[in-house]
Amino acid sequence: MKFYGREEQRKLLHKLLAKDDLQTALIYGRRRVGKSELIKQVLRESEQRSIYYECKQTTEENNTDSLAEIIADSFHYPKPAFDGIEKLLEFLFEESKQEPFVLVLDEYPYLRHSLPGIDSILQSLIDKYRDVSHLKFILCGSYVDVMKSLLESENPLYGRIDRVIELKPMDYYESSFFYDTFSNEDKVRLYSVFGGIPYYNRLIHADLTVKENIIELIASPGARLENEVSMYLKSEISRITNANEVIEALAKGFSRYSDILSQSHVSSGPTLIDVLDKLIRMDVVRKEAPINDENNRRKVGYYISDPLSLFYYRYVFRYASQMSVMEPEVFFERYIREDYDNWYVPHAFEELCKQYLIRKNRVGKMEEPFFKIGRYWYDDPKNKTNGEFDLVTQDANGYIFYEAKFRSEPLGHRMVEKEIKQVQQTGMNCYRYGFLSRSGFSIEPRKDLILIGLEEIYDDFAVEEIHKCDTASSSSTVSIS
Repeated sequence: MKFYGREEQRKLLHKLLAKDDLQTALIYGRRRVGKSELIKQVLRESEQRSIYYECKQTTEENNTDSLAEIIADSFHYPKPAFDGIEKLLEFLFEESKQEPFVLVLDEYPYLRHSLPGIDSILQSLIDKYRDVSHLKFILCGSYVDVMKSLLESENPLYGRIDRVIELKPMDYYESSFFYDTFSNEDKVRLYSVFGGIPYYNRLIHADLTVKENIIELIASPGARLENEVSMYLKSEISRITNANEVIEALAKGFSRYSDILSQSHVSSGPTLIDVLDKLIRMDVVRKEAPINDENNRRKVGYYISDPLSLFYYRYVFRYASQMSVMEPEVFFERYIREDYDNWYVPHAFEELCKQYLIRKNRVGKMEEPFFKIGRYWYDDPKNKTNGEFDLVTQDANGYIFYEAKFRSEPLGHRMVEKEIKQVQQTGMNCYRYGFLSRSGFSIEPRKDLILIGLEEIYDDFAVEEIHKCDTASSSSTVSIS
């Protein structure tokens, strides 16, 4: 199967493999984000000998025996016997004095659980062989908190990691290569549900419609991804009831701390903070402050950042009883269709447009590069109200307001002027106004307007990406604010 994306990370790993001395890398990120596939792709592209081992949730003895078999296959000699992981690893470090090769321990937290002292063992080996080994040593894992703990000052491996890669979900553009036969409108709809997780996107079937893919994969009893979200949460969170309460409140559109607390029925403020912090570390929720008032805690908002989690809690989790006793088509039309078309996808389109602007800014295609992007808090003195604009950038010249419209008809003069008037009434000082439209525009261009159609959102990077796709690459989203 063709490999998509991760050009930046591939370059970093190839650079690490090209070094002559001992190098240790730490790669982590949420489940299904493509860590193992990234490593395997780099190993396929490299000419160095490699030993790739996926640690098991079993005993040290079993892991030692399994890894010994792989060593025998790699070095082409009878299976060696080792007293334990420490002796096995020391053997590999010793061998790397003569020949450079790559050692990958995937799902490292499993090995760490069966052998609590493994961090100290690795620290001792790295220190001992630092000046004589040619080993390229990669630790990989999905338990984000565990992997991050290896970087803390009290951990024995502190200061021994040469390269850290936190793998994030792909952005809308990278994800679209998984379903490139769909129309641009349907690419938006698919991304709104399956997001930037490669595992999910590989399951999308080109011969099915968007609706059929959604029903087949998530919105029907026994669907392939029906339990994916709950399983991921349970793997990292012990009190899943609290997490369910919080995410369901977020899925209904509540974003302020006080509203989430009252709607979720979580027992206390500290409990809510603990759950939110955990969900943020898991890349399920993001915390946002307005770009013009970043230090005001009262204006902070919390939003579900993982599309599949949002879809699951807004429709599947919420209407699980109904789904279990209805035909999938009937369930979709009764409980999903209208809200999905009129609220869900338009909101997802706003996030997609933000990613487009970030991607465009990163490659130097903005007329004026921005240094902030996000929400903007405003006070409307005329109507004695306040609120937020969802998408605003700030550059050396000031603010640019953007509005994303996923409407079936072109955006015309009347709608554009109405939006601009609303912005001006708040007193916000914008020097330009941007509009991103699914169906294009029926308005003449002018200097104070930035008009971006859906085709441009997907085609703006096509030329520069052609050669990257041919070499199985792309780039990862990096947030700016």
